[in-house]
Amino acid sequence: MEQHIHTSEALQDVRYEIRGQLANRALEMEKRGYEIISLNIGNPGLFGFRTPETMRLAMIENLGQAEPYCHQKGIFPAREAVVMQQQNRGILDVSADEVFIGNGVSELIDLSLRALLNPGDEVLVPSPDYPLWSAAVTLNGGIVRHYTCSVTNRFLPDIEDIERLVSDRTRAIVVINPNNPSGAVYDRSTLEAICVLARRHNLVVLADEIYDQMVYDDAEFIPMATLVHDAVCLTFSGLSKIYRACGYRVGWCVFSGDLERAAEYIHGMELLSALRLCSNVPGQWAVQTALGGFQSVLDLVSPGGRLYQSRQAVIERVAGSSYLSGEPPMGAMYAFIRLDPRFEGRLDDQAFALELLENHHVLVAPGSSFNTPYSDHFRITTLPDTETINLVFDRIESCLEQHA
Repeated sequence: MEQHIHTSEALQDVRYEIRGQLANRALEMEKRGYEIISLNIGNPGLFGFRTPETMRLAMIENLGQAEPYCHQKGIFPAREAVVMQQQNRGILDVSADEVFIGNGVSELIDLSLRALLNPGDEVLVPSPDYPLWSAAVTLNGGIVRHYTCSVTNRFLPDIEDIERLVSDRTRAIVVINPNNPSGAVYDRSTLEAICVLARRHNLVVLADEIYDQMVYDDAEFIPMATLVHDAVCLTFSGLSKIYRACGYRVGWCVFSGDLERAAEYIHGMELLSALRLCSNVPGQWAVQTALGGFQSVLDLVSPGGRLYQSRQAVIERVAGSSYLSGEPPMGAMYAFIRLDPRFEGRLDDQAFALELLENHHVLVAPGSSFNTPYSDHFRITTLPDTETINLVFDRIESCLEQHA
């Protein structure tokens, strides 16, 4: 008898439900002719957002130089543009040697953890988290320790909880700010407390800042690297969200802080980067234009801008519902919404998401997909226009009315 080919045991604890069974079911329904409103992924291009034209032109003009492999860290103009951005933010100890360009932030998360972790090493990851972080830790032999970011604390990290989780095997702490999925933007005192903790316990700070300029109202984005001086900090960002260029697959990772202590770590990243030769070269030619040009995202997140107005529509519909509640998102492009306690024991996030898809043709991401200990939240992207947002919430209300 032929034996089935089994997958690696390393995949047993790996989850990425954002593109999991529900998304597959939505695809099946679309093939049968149903029109699905897919709010499970923050993919600006699917909702009519365009990459700035100047970035497209920069790629086209440099296609002739994009055919060979480039340096494993990336082309120099792209890395130098990242350095200039860091210096403009007050991070002065960075050169192009400390910048790595990758096939999106996703690849760099994997490389940075692979270069750092030994089997059994622990990494502190927020709950809720962007599940790629937990998955990448697991796949690279590490152990995830989730620290609490509760709704009662506006989804800000609980510093005391982080402190309790630190052990002699803890190597790093992940900070996602502005946060996906909650939309929280961390204040200075919270970030400073994390820096103190990292310095005291000799932790590497992994700062996921892919939504760095996407903040609303009076929220202030504070780059983690401006606060980390006596520890090692890796800052992750890219073109996907702020510049609406997900398909270009261009991200970067910047080492800063105590660079002398990071020398061996940087060398490990260089080795892993060389093994994959280089990242997508054409997209890298858009980086300098993106970072040095007009920052159109600022208009989108200001009152009257499309991202701002869509977010406002979500806030208003949640506030007006007797079945939903939620902390207004202050950053990123998501809302993390709670089902009313009356549904507890009768309708959890997975069952709600499935029924909403099957009967109302709206795809959302269950909150437990983001490694939460509770199952009464769901995440939507705030990228659709206000008309679509209102249509979605009409369908959500209709779905929940049947269970109320």
